[in-house]
Amino acid sequence: MGLITGVFAFLYQLPQIYTWLLKPYYIVSFVISLAFLLIRKCPGICENLPSQREDGDSCAFDWREVEILMFLSAIVMMKNRRAFTVEHHIGNLLLFSKVANVILFFRVDIRLGLLYLAICVVFVMTCKPPIYMGPEYISYFNDKTIEEELKRDSRVTWIVEFYANWSPECQSFAPVFAELSLKYHSTFLRFGKLDVGRYGEMAESYKVNPSPLSKQMPSLILFQDGREIMRRPMVDKKERAISWSFTEDNIIREFNLNELYQKSTKLSKGRDEHAPEAEQSSTPEDGPVDPEPISEQLEDMESKKDK
Repeated sequence: MGLITGVFAFLYQLPQIYTWLLKPYYIVSFVISLAFLLIRKCPGICENLPSQREDGDSCAFDWREVEILMFLSAIVMMKNRRAFTVEHHIGNLLLFSKVANVILFFRVDIRLGLLYLAICVVFVMTCKPPIYMGPEYISYFNDKTIEEELKRDSRVTWIVEFYANWSPECQSFAPVFAELSLKYHSTFLRFGKLDVGRYGEMAESYKVNPSPLSKQMPSLILFQDGREIMRRPMVDKKERAISWSFTEDNIIREFNLNELYQKSTKLSKGRDEHAPEAEQSSTPEDGPVDPEPISEQLEDMESKKDK
């Protein structure tokens, strides 16, 4: 039953995946990831490659290459157990395929290995993965605005993602966090982001280690009245992140988003009910009533990005 559900989910998302894979970054990445396979099977080229096969067929994989490819499959399956989106799955596949290609090319010829490694380095330095640009209801903070916004209204609960653009996990998580912001954003429950790759001092201030080895990218922190209430992933005494999957269901459950949304809705209704009463209680003798600043209302209803 689980397999059937997975197949239907894949077919449902197939148009979106197809559009996503047509982007130049992923097309080039796929070609680079399949480089060894293409060269080993390409007529006119594979005949000139050395081989350890007993039959001397240089256009077929030898037993060591098959072993490396099988090991690659096992590694990808293990890594994808923590993947939370299709993009994350494919990203892991492309990454470890390149690593396997480096090993395979060096086995065949050290010159081919160096050439392929140079191509990979140039690709990483010049080609950046596409950033999620879909709909969202997220405020983008900088080092000067985050503390002010978190403490502006004690009734507002903030869920803030600390991310880095270089992190594949953060890139894969972007559409998930955007979807959550669209579902749960309200007057007293808001979503924010801070780029710790750009504002390193804020990472230190909020005890988020942006190092790739720390496995703290991304980090989600729940704030109430400017104080941290909880975070995921949690960090142990040795400052190591405890493994946690950033799926939509996990976030909804761990952060009690349904309950927080209901509380926010009640607060909003209560504020709206008290507003007419206060308006009726004012009389001409009391003098004119100053209108509520429109700028504050706009800040409550619109997300802003720091560019």
